Amino acid sequence: MEPLRLLVYDATDRLTPAWRGGSWLYRRLGRIDAAFPATSWAGALDWLATVRAGEPIGEIQFWGHGHWGQALIARTDILDASATEPGHPLHATLMRIRMRLVPGGRALWWWRTCETYGARAGQDFALRWTRMLDCTTAGHTYVIGLWQSGLVVLRPGETPAWSIDDGLRAGTGDAPIAARQSHPLAPSTITCFTGALPATVRHPEHSAPATVRGRGQ
Repeated sequence: MEPLRLLVYDATDRLTPAWRGGSWLYRRLGRIDAAFPATSWAGALDWLATVRAGEPIGEIQFWGHGHWGQALIARTDILDASATEPGHPLHATLMRIRMRLVPGGRALWWWRTCETYGARAGQDFALRWTRMLDCTTAGHTYVIGLWQSGLVVLRPGETPAWSIDDGLRAGTGDAPIAARQSHPLAPSTITCFTGALPATVRHPEHSAPATVRGRGQ
């Protein structure tokens, strides 16, 4: 049985039509097995914990808005590192998802959101999310759109190797103010049409590589 490849996207935003169209395209291209239009993190995580129960999960992508150390649904529903702590309302559901992930760090959770892995808050989120779920995670340090720059990856047992200032336009890693816009010559840049982690960073269990542009090669 091949592990599931799942996509969640924010169903509440002006960009929702683009994410919905992209999910349809990814499904047609055979890049994902199912997609869910989420209106809350509680609903999104419950779907991930229950969809096609009994089948293992090999990859999860989230398309939506982000901020340093955060992923957002409906702009105000925030998922951050606090969800990895016992007692958080979403913690139990996350543990159910962990039980479904392909073990040994071979599963991937990819945040296709603006700056979620940027600054110190982004590094902390990446580290705690990766350790809790025991999976490979990926995220971006730049503001993303058609171009998606600053792609970084963390695997279980690793610590973030990218700078806390990566992707910043103003402020510091400890006090970020603004992130840079993605562009084709920025470090570790892909596009929204890239369906897999690039060869330089992707985990060998995942699908064919894509090209990384710019000096992040």
